[in-house]
Amino acid sequence: MPIRGVMFDAGGVLTRPVGGRWNPRYDFETIVIMHHPGVRHDLFPYAIRAGQAFLDATPSTANRTDYHRTILSALGIDLPSPSLLQQLEAPAAGPVIELYPDVRRTLSRLRRAGLRMSVVSDNWAGLEATFDGLGIGRYFEGFAISELLGCRKPDPRMYAEGSRLLSLAPDACLFIDDDPALVVAARELGYHGVTLDRSASHSSDGVIRSLDELLPPPSSLPG
Repeated sequence: MPIRGVMFDAGGVLTRPVGGRWNPRYDFETIVIMHHPGVRHDLFPYAIRAGQAFLDATPSTANRTDYHRTILSALGIDLPSPSLLQQLEAPAAGPVIELYPDVRRTLSRLRRAGLRMSVVSDNWAGLEATFDGLGIGRYFEGFAISELLGCRKPDPRMYAEGSRLLSLAPDACLFIDDDPALVVAARELGYHGVTLDRSASHSSDGVIRSLDELLPPPSSLPG
């Protein structure tokens, strides 16, 4: 069956973090120090690792407040004030993520080719609004978000929701992720799959270096 839809992972495929770090957000240290000037700065790397371990141990996307409490506890802040937690969860003063340079032109080309698109992301709710703010939300027919579904990739429910949003069967969809294991899981479920590795020295079977390589050949396009 020809490919009629594309299911995108978000982070590492469409977006990258401002400041080079996904979690916690780039201004985390600044906010904490503002509320707790005496906090030990040398503990931040340890606390961030503790937060990542908490995320990794959670089968679905973790509650954001619990995540922040875990990091703050590792900093010796066991009873964070409501104002500190609220500021950590409020929108940042500036953008937290940005688009890779190849994203807009690729999405535009895929839409002109008649392909339908969705996002399948291990993320917190609110990603759709973030993508709207980045000017690309309009390209997608829906978002399969792990926090809302209560599971993470490679759970089959994540992929199934991505293709359901497109009203397409798995074998009519191409899934793209920067994690090869998640692409393998998609293929085992009947989806087409490709890994995006922006650091690769060259493209190979099933691996691309840029979204510019994603547009399928004319013979595989609908119609």
